[in-house]
Amino acid sequence: MQIPIKRAIEKVPGGMMTVPLLIGALFATFAPTTPKFFGSFTGALFSGGALSILAVFYVCMGASIDFKATPYIVKKGGALMIVKVGTAIILGLIFGRLLGEAPITAGIFAGVSTLAIVAAMNDTNGGLYMALMGQYGRPRDVGAYSIMTLESGPFLTMVTLGVAGLSSFQWPALVGAILPLVAGMILGNLDRELRDFLSKAVPVMIPFFAFALGTGLNLTQVWQAGLLGVGMGVAVVIVTGIPLFLVDRLTGGNGVAGVAAASTAGNAAAVPAIVAAANPAYADAAGPATILIAACVVVTAILTPILTSWVAGIVGRDVEPEAEATTPAASAAVSPAPVAGR
Repeated sequence: MQIPIKRAIEKVPGGMMTVPLLIGALFATFAPTTPKFFGSFTGALFSGGALSILAVFYVCMGASIDFKATPYIVKKGGALMIVKVGTAIILGLIFGRLLGEAPITAGIFAGVSTLAIVAAMNDTNGGLYMALMGQYGRPRDVGAYSIMTLESGPFLTMVTLGVAGLSSFQWPALVGAILPLVAGMILGNLDRELRDFLSKAVPVMIPFFAFALGTGLNLTQVWQAGLLGVGMGVAVVIVTGIPLFLVDRLTGGNGVAGVAAASTAGNAAAVPAIVAAANPAYADAAGPATILIAACVVVTAILTPILTSWVAGIVGRDVEPEAEATTPAASAAVSPAPVAGR
């Protein structure tokens, strides 16, 4: 007898990230002594396992990035990435002055922090973007994500927080945050077979580091992310969606690719823990930020497809000539496979 567990999880928006995260949080809330009781490998997964798994995840993710992107893909992907990260930097500057590193501790905005805002805005859900572009866009717009993949991981969030004038990070921590991704990129471009081998592991890693992250969350705090999480998710779509729409129009698109990029990646929920590990000043903000970002993943996974479909219905589908769509350069550029929860 077969039980469609994977299919059921994938029906949940960002399911491969949010469902294991919730299961881990249930253990942390109702059975907090589990890792100490079992010890060994089980205990290691519960206590600190997320960072090790994430290191492997970013090596495999980097391997999926092809250096041989066409000029259009570099222009489109680079423009969308700059706008996405630039928006996070502006918000980091504003909220960094108001909040500093610590989260708000009381009131309806309890749990909100500069870290949560920046991490939620920085990283696009790549699997969602490529799926939407496959339906409403052009092949080369799908390939633009090969450039946007550089958003992945904590590096740009650390840079953004530094630019915002908050606690600085020592250069080894910054290099260490991006080194696994760069190592993967080098390996994947040196050996195509190694790229295929490593990139297949990316979706497999997501539920494991999500579970490990969840074991550090207490569900008694989750209620605080209710309306706040929804509000932050809506803010991600609106605040990043408008400038992304405009820059997509300016770089030769019809705006649909920009709207499709207005989301939060599932692995963005891992960023607060890594940032806090690199700088203890963010330790208090990391837990609530993880919960809020996980809510953003779900909310944007629902809203972004709806908004993309609506915009595509207004501006029409941007179809390129058949010959251009099937050129070797365009085909090679669309190399990263959609990643669940990204």
